[in-house]
Amino acid sequence: MTVAIRVEDLAVTEDHLAWINVCRLDEIPPACGVAALIGDLQIALVRPDESATIYALSNFDPFSQAFVIARGLVGDRGGRPKIASPVFKQTFDLQTGACFEDPLVKLPVYPVRVRDGRVAIGIAP
Repeated sequence: MTVAIRVEDLAVTEDHLAWINVCRLDEIPPACGVAALIGDLQIALVRPDESATIYALSNFDPFSQAFVIARGLVGDRGGRPKIASPVFKQTFDLQTGACFEDPLVKLPVYPVRVRDGRVAIGIAP
């Protein structure tokens, strides 16, 4: 699933972020990811388990040069939530975006909040 959002319709809040409602929590299955298109920005929203915890990171895989992270395999590594790219299988820490196999590679991460069953991403204007 990909959700398109018009960035020009956003207002900046007191935390200096534009909070964008992207989808309902129940639209992200546990142990899966979905892609959100916000302007020109592609973000992977990942729900590692049944809880309401959602992580947001870039959907761009720097190793395969493709927007595929949301379609990766979700799991954990040493207790850290991760997602593995579906192409070359590099794994990324969902909390930091760091690649476990190559610490010099890091995906951008974004703040997420869940309110009233809605998932929102915080974007700096």
